[in-house]
Amino acid sequence: MEALKTSLEENIQQVKAALGDSGDIVIREIPIGKQGELKAGIIYTKGLVNTSSVHNFIIESLMLDTRGTEFEQKVSSGQNALQLIKDFALTVGDIKDVTDFETLFTTLLSGKTILLLDGYSQGFAIGLVGWENRGVTEPTSQSVIRGPKEGFSETLITNTALIRRKIKDPNLWLESRKIGRVTKTDVAIMFIKGIVNDKVVEELRSRLDRIDIDGILESAYIEELIQDATYTPFPTVFNSERPDVIAAGLLEGRVAILIDGTPFVLLVPALFGQFNQAAEDYYQRADIGTLIRLLRYLSFFIALLAPSLYIAITTFHQEMIPTALLISLAAQREGVPFPAFIEALVMEVTFEILREAGVRLPRAVGQAVSIVGALVIGQAAVEAGIISAAMVIVVSITAIASFVFPSYNMAISVRILRFGLMGLAASFGLYGITLGLIALVLHLCSLRSFGIPYMSPFAPFILADQKDMLFRLPQWALFSRPRLISQKNVIREQNSPPKPEPRKRL
Repeated sequence: MEALKTSLEENIQQVKAALGDSGDIVIREIPIGKQGELKAGIIYTKGLVNTSSVHNFIIESLMLDTRGTEFEQKVSSGQNALQLIKDFALTVGDIKDVTDFETLFTTLLSGKTILLLDGYSQGFAIGLVGWENRGVTEPTSQSVIRGPKEGFSETLITNTALIRRKIKDPNLWLESRKIGRVTKTDVAIMFIKGIVNDKVVEELRSRLDRIDIDGILESAYIEELIQDATYTPFPTVFNSERPDVIAAGLLEGRVAILIDGTPFVLLVPALFGQFNQAAEDYYQRADIGTLIRLLRYLSFFIALLAPSLYIAITTFHQEMIPTALLISLAAQREGVPFPAFIEALVMEVTFEILREAGVRLPRAVGQAVSIVGALVIGQAAVEAGIISAAMVIVVSITAIASFVFPSYNMAISVRILRFGLMGLAASFGLYGITLGLIALVLHLCSLRSFGIPYMSPFAPFILADQKDMLFRLPQWALFSRPRLISQKNVIREQNSPPKPEPRKRL
């Protein structure tokens, strides 16, 4: 870590040499004092700073606003110019000392303006950030009918401000660090002191500090490097681009991880039931939220088991099918040359290709191609006698059910596991599906997210936490935080159920 030189010329030459005399690095030398006896150097990155603020608050302040003032006399008399500039000339709040070149380059390329003085081996990093950003827009992946329409952006400062707007509490703490040897990406963790489990915070700090990589470009990099289990299809770190979802997680005692350059914020610990909860569950009445949540769990089992159950029953357990339905299925499959497993495999792979193509194609045509393609291919396959009509119905219901999940990560996990269960159903029938489900439950119960059992409060069973898992009780009944996540300050409210006033005679 090389220290700054006292010569302004040497410092500027080293900056130019280290940055390859890049065209977007602006260097301006200005005189200070009555006779210009003190030279100052201003360095900033074009496009990352607000140039008008640099001109108004630094250059104009030093060259024009200080002329004929006591400041100019003190500088000319040889007093400490650095302290004088900081105290009397700079009308900016964000000022940090710079004493070495590593700090200089990091702050310069992060959007700060560097001020160096000739004769001093110290400078200032002044916060006048002003780059273009997307701004606060509606979330694209987690939309709601009723609720806030604002979503995170790619700017870290904007994202922390959105959370601060939701939680105006001094106990909401923020810790920042830079991760990535080359990118030096800003990463921040936020938690509510007094609610969060301190052991989780310590474990998260430890995992983040152990990361040694050249670059962090998205939150998925951090997620893979800090997750508990690698060889599992289930996500153990939650992500969202909704400030209200992250604020709700913080209020439950979780820790948020914000990464500069992405609108997706991570939340730990993450539990299985959390991925079937949506923000809108809490913006509708309790009975409506419960019904929608139960529908999601039903969709989970349909998306996971529908093709494999159809394969197992039609291949090995025809006696379970009512006679009329069995005759109809047999008539449909009369000319189909493939077994049920090959039918399902072909249709599932085809639909996955169409789904991926719809995501990658331009938005104007992507949705039309995926929908029209599925209709045309399905109808043509049935008419050609390659696929039975019943199989097209089963695969279609399965695909629609997989879109019900609020979390895209969990939907992908179900899509992966579906193929494994289809293979077990084709090999061993319902016995294979049963074995697969037992193995799946054992695997889920073995997972941890920052030390918290992944399947809690189902396993271990915690009766007090069932109020917001399968069902969503009214707000006045959600009086406590999850026991295993927040082990202190568990009581979050002390409201009683509403009591209507007795009727009054008119």
